[in-house]
Amino acid sequence: MRNFRKDAKIAVLVLLAALVFAQAIRIERTNPPVRSDVSADPAVGPLLRRACYDCHSNETRWPWYSSVAPTSWLVASDVSEGRRQLNFSEWENYGRDAQARKLKAIAEEMEDGEMPPWYYSMMHREARLNPAERSQIQAWTAAKASTPEQK
Repeated sequence: MRNFRKDAKIAVLVLLAALVFAQAIRIERTNPPVRSDVSADPAVGPLLRRACYDCHSNETRWPWYSSVAPTSWLVASDVSEGRRQLNFSEWENYGRDAQARKLKAIAEEMEDGEMPPWYYSMMHREARLNPAERSQIQAWTAAKASTPEQK
């Protein structure tokens, strides 16, 4: 029993040292300039900003825990991947075909309830979308996809 306690104390100290050391590995948390923004109707724009923009725009609101490793690594990775998949702040840089594909993907994600991810919604209650809000976004994507400019 005595060795177990000693081993447990050593394990806790090693874990604490690793967490302290991890803080030295800084992850870049940037918000590049907004080059353009997707034009959304007044009912949908606030929904997108509330539920999507933290990962899918250059207007990320970095929470306090995004400065604490190893959580910072996960948050930065999620934002980077989200921006790579869809960045509302770069909307005008996408060609018409890319915009159409992204609008279709948004509608599918809303229908499937995959966005925002459960783990994000769990910590960000304001990002949760009810069925009516999901339908609004889906209707907007359908209307936007049917317009010639898709702007």
